[in-house]
Amino acid sequence: MFFRNLTLFRFSAKVAADLDGLDAALEGHRLRGCGPLELATRGFVSPLGRREEPLTHSVGPRTLVSIGAEEKLLPAAVVNEELARRIQKIVEEEGRRVGGRERKRLKQEVLDELLPRAFVRPSQLSAYIDKENGWLVLDTASRKAAEAGVTALREALGSFPAVPLAPEETPRALMTDWLAHGKLPAGLRLGDECELRDPATATGAVVRCRRQDLESDEVREHLKGGKQVFQLGLEFDGRVSFVLGEDLVLRKLRFLDGVLDELEADERESARAELDARFALMTLELERLLAQLSAWFGLPRPGDDA
Repeated sequence: MFFRNLTLFRFSAKVAADLDGLDAALEGHRLRGCGPLELATRGFVSPLGRREEPLTHSVGPRTLVSIGAEEKLLPAAVVNEELARRIQKIVEEEGRRVGGRERKRLKQEVLDELLPRAFVRPSQLSAYIDKENGWLVLDTASRKAAEAGVTALREALGSFPAVPLAPEETPRALMTDWLAHGKLPAGLRLGDECELRDPATATGAVVRCRRQDLESDEVREHLKGGKQVFQLGLEFDGRVSFVLGEDLVLRKLRFLDGVLDELEADERESARAELDARFALMTLELERLLAQLSAWFGLPRPGDDA
């Protein structure tokens, strides 16, 4: 259950203290199936599996939650084709033009007939709450999906003032400096991919490097030409690799052999014990990484008035 991407929010110690009733709050917001005329539903499912009952799973001060969703698959092309067929039938049989109001009514009729027969696509977003350090960590690189996850928590809790990251150091400038001069913070080393852009124009040149020596003269020439780093592949302490974006989203997160060897050292008796081990190992590694990320870019935990 290792996360593959990280979108981050922060919250204060006061907010953390108010999370003691999380289990009960989520209970009233379980995922239910789409009704016949619903396009989508959203709610919480058990992180232990959709057939399990508990909606949270905690190891120490960190709590795993899962936001589930069901969405009807009804392509616009299908709706439009059926609508056009009905409009054409009226024109041919009644010899009159269909106005805007009638067109809208006909389209709703089409939706009402097709929705109950549409396929349902389930999805799930995992997240964990670190009450001790004030992090909400969502396993997605999509800002839209992350905001939807935070909104689901706010709806369940009534209030959850977790805020997006507001770095004191500009990520683009700092990463560009790391790549240009090769002087990275202790424990951090360059990976093998990056994305460079010319920030002067909205349609400026974009250079994407993969499986590339980032200390090469070719990359340095792009930087001398005024391009800046928008994404940078990095490795932390030889244990975690990722691609860090200027939005401070961590993509392509991967735990390296040293971490995986620790996980495989002991056998577990059950699937739940395996989940506990993976979750504990992942969150301990990320605790170290996020503490350094906070130090590099200036990401203080919000005060109790947040």
